[in-house]
Amino acid sequence: MTRLALKLDHLARRVSALEGWRRLAVAFAAGALAALSTAPFGLWPVLAVSFPVLVLLLDGTRRGTPRPWRVAAAIGWWFGFGYFLCSLWWIGAAFLVDADVFAWLLPVAVVCLPAGLALFPALGLLAARLLWSRGPARLCALSAGLGGAEWLRGHVLTGFPWNTFGYALAENLALAQSAALIGIGGLTFVTILLLSAPVLAFSAAVRPRHLAFLAAAVIVLGAMYAGGSLRLARTHVGSVPGVNLRVMQPALQQDEKFAYGRREAILDDYLALSAQTSARYPGGLTDVSLLIWPESAFPFLYEREPWAARKIGESLPRNLVLVTGAARYGAPPEGQISPYFNSIRVIAADGTVLQSVDKVHLVPFGEYLPFQAFLERMGLEQLTRVRGGFSAGDALRALNIPGAPLAGPLICYEAIFPGAVIPQGPRPGFLLNVTNDAWFGETPGPHQHFLQARIRAIEEGLPLVRAANTGISAIIDPLGRIVAYLGLDIRGVVDGYLPQALENPPPAARAGSSIVLSIFLLILIPAVLSVEGLRIMQAARKS
Repeated sequence: MTRLALKLDHLARRVSALEGWRRLAVAFAAGALAALSTAPFGLWPVLAVSFPVLVLLLDGTRRGTPRPWRVAAAIGWWFGFGYFLCSLWWIGAAFLVDADVFAWLLPVAVVCLPAGLALFPALGLLAARLLWSRGPARLCALSAGLGGAEWLRGHVLTGFPWNTFGYALAENLALAQSAALIGIGGLTFVTILLLSAPVLAFSAAVRPRHLAFLAAAVIVLGAMYAGGSLRLARTHVGSVPGVNLRVMQPALQQDEKFAYGRREAILDDYLALSAQTSARYPGGLTDVSLLIWPESAFPFLYEREPWAARKIGESLPRNLVLVTGAARYGAPPEGQISPYFNSIRVIAADGTVLQSVDKVHLVPFGEYLPFQAFLERMGLEQLTRVRGGFSAGDALRALNIPGAPLAGPLICYEAIFPGAVIPQGPRPGFLLNVTNDAWFGETPGPHQHFLQARIRAIEEGLPLVRAANTGISAIIDPLGRIVAYLGLDIRGVVDGYLPQALENPPPAARAGSSIVLSIFLLILIPAVLSVEGLRIMQAARKS
């Protein structure tokens, strides 16, 4: 046995033997390390350390540990708390925009949200512990339990699938192509399984089947990379004729963006920035057919400010269509009380609104409060400070934009929900994401949001056009390749063509959740069979 093997074996035994607060501290540290796998760092190999640590900690619950399932849940909670605390701390920046009103809530948001989200890894490791056995099968138990908990996190209480573990591999564009085959949900199960495999080498008695599983994990990861690289090299994506895009990124800070007293100056600024010339469009707006502005572009209600329609009509060329995020006032749907909606508006060159679609997935505490009336009576309000909050649209609806293919609109974080970005009816020709990440400044948040929106393009086989107030704005083809791009907090425009959609939607788009379920069952079955076999062996020894 080599000296390295002895050291690894000694380290594994020490980690497995940890108890009490030391065990939980190591779980927290493993979760904090795993946060480096998220954007903008993208250091996905750190998961090949964090996940093996989880395996070793769970191994330590087998040797006569009192209440082992409770210990497993505690390990999962501390791991999750470390992961979410270190990957979502930037959410606190939103509470500093109106610091005089919301700053006192910053510690609550920064700590309580990770603490709540950590309940899902706690449940995942509890489930894994129920299926725990020996050898490679216990990696299947971890993948099924933790991956299943990640799926639940994306669905329970409207869902919050932010930074699910599959995005770690998706940082690499070649590896991200696997999302077209199995979706980000399937990629999460696979990521946990493959990157926990190094633990099989942490033993003085490494068996051939352990090495075989470890080799298989390396081969699968290599095949994913090679297959993705081949797909990128061989897939040519053309452009949609006649659609000349311009995305305007004003880079307005949040307190300035919502200043009603500056409404005319802000609209003048938008129009002037949109009309600039560029190498692609030397004629400025006369060369553009589709102009896109970000979420909540206006610090006013468009219908209540007729001067805005007149100014737009005087400024835009006749051949152009404007699509912009803008609040809308209207009758609330049944069961909702607010007449305000976060919407995307299609506006003709004369200033006339042609169509509006409303946001369906609202942000809790950002756009509405749970138990809205009760909490408002207590003096609380959501970050947008709209009395009564926003009402949600009843369903995703396609945008009919003159001169362009049907668009699938996604407002802000609607782009993070895999399998829930395509409206009912005919399949759209592209996805349109308008957002405002100015709430979070120059933190990891906008980078994480951009990555997740980019993966939706790969899953659905559709190009994505993204307009963000302070960035990141981009045009992305259906394989996730960036056609044009403007980085965070840069003022300017993104010009480019509209990529064509793939002729045939990828498997992840066609099969949806059935692929994720199939992968879950394929991973779960070996874990169940192994633990059942272990029970039979133990019963035989006792008899």
